[in-house]
Amino acid sequence: MQQRETLSSRLGFILLSAGCAIGLGNVWRFPFITGRYGGATFVLIYLVFLAVFGLPIMVMEFAIGRASRQNIGLALKTLEPKGGRWHIYSPFAIAGNYLLMMYYTTITGWLLSYCWHYITGDLAGLSPEGVSSYFGALLSQPFSQIVWMAIAVFGGFAIVSFGLQKGVESITKKMMVGLLVLIVVLAVHSILLPGGEEGLAFYLKPSLGHIREAGLFDVVFAAMSQAFFTLSLGIGAMTIFGSYIDRNHSLTGESLRVIILDTFVALVSGLIIFPACSAYGVEVNAGPTLLFISMPNIFSKMAGGRFWGFLFFLFMSFAAMSTVIAVFENIASYWIDVRQVPRRKACAINAIAVFLLSLPCLLGFNVLSGFQPFGAGTGVLDFEDFLVSSTLLPLGSLLFCLFCTQKSGWGWSAFLKEADLGTGLKFPRWSRLWVTWGIPILFILVFIKGYIDILVH
Repeated sequence: MQQRETLSSRLGFILLSAGCAIGLGNVWRFPFITGRYGGATFVLIYLVFLAVFGLPIMVMEFAIGRASRQNIGLALKTLEPKGGRWHIYSPFAIAGNYLLMMYYTTITGWLLSYCWHYITGDLAGLSPEGVSSYFGALLSQPFSQIVWMAIAVFGGFAIVSFGLQKGVESITKKMMVGLLVLIVVLAVHSILLPGGEEGLAFYLKPSLGHIREAGLFDVVFAAMSQAFFTLSLGIGAMTIFGSYIDRNHSLTGESLRVIILDTFVALVSGLIIFPACSAYGVEVNAGPTLLFISMPNIFSKMAGGRFWGFLFFLFMSFAAMSTVIAVFENIASYWIDVRQVPRRKACAINAIAVFLLSLPCLLGFNVLSGFQPFGAGTGVLDFEDFLVSSTLLPLGSLLFCLFCTQKSGWGWSAFLKEADLGTGLKFPRWSRLWVTWGIPILFILVFIKGYIDILVH
């Protein structure tokens, strides 16, 4: 039996957990979802859902990990009553980590590509039309995308192979500090851009008109889905970090710190992008390409824009890579704990596996563009994102919630005891009715709504 690794510090746990949560959900998905679903009013609804179910489920995942000292592959089996069947979900949770990486690594590759092309000057001084054409050309080239995706995959697993403290924790700390510093600098610059006032008002001033345009129910369910996506809940990605920490601090307080960091990055990303959209005439509902079209237009007008553009996409890559590394650690830990495979061998095997599994997503923009699962304009990425965001994340979160509240699972008393161990904020006992019934109902609604949207459209 291999000796289990631990994190070296509380700060390492918070930054690593936040690094898992902070990523494309903040710098890629949050801005374009906010633009599509009503700006400031969507943000307020999103913050409510983070508090009412994002926080409780994160506490539960951490508690399951810390109590079991296992990753999700063994955690449920360790804690469930004798003869329980909760652990049947464990392989699906691990599969969810692979599925998330099957498209996450492609988008991370896009970010890495933009870093390089700012260094070479290929993106300097392009018009809005030129930037749009440039991104289209990137998507149309399978080989180029494969190279950048491979850098993300093999680079991520290389870091994980160095170990928990020397690799994952050490690198993630540096990435997170750099990201937080630069994103504030860029936000201040964007807010001060001439002509950015309209975009800032859209982002910060709630408007019922925007909600009516987008549709109230669509806005609410989009906010719930975003809360799942941004915190990486439901597939055991947080369970693993709970298994690496001591019992000196209560898990509610630690979870709150992680969510505050995650939300800070998401909100500040909006402060960068929305004033820039207004200043340079980019539509705020441009969709997933918002980051790759609006931001280069900012830097093309900025003094020293080539340098700042490189730094921005470098640290956006750090945000994405922090999640990649965290999820890769979860995948590697499964092989280490369950299959008793040495860390470096587990990383080598899975680097090849994830690389191969990631190919369909990037080929979906060119070679496999004929595959349009949800109608014209959709592709492999949309299909994989649907399976993760609308299926595994809500169903997995539902299972964790039931596991921690039902007698047939781990149970409310056992969960509370673990969550409240140590100093700090305690889990509110008065919330038992809401956590036991209210949250599961919301999860079921998100799941049903996701499938209704697919059937209708």
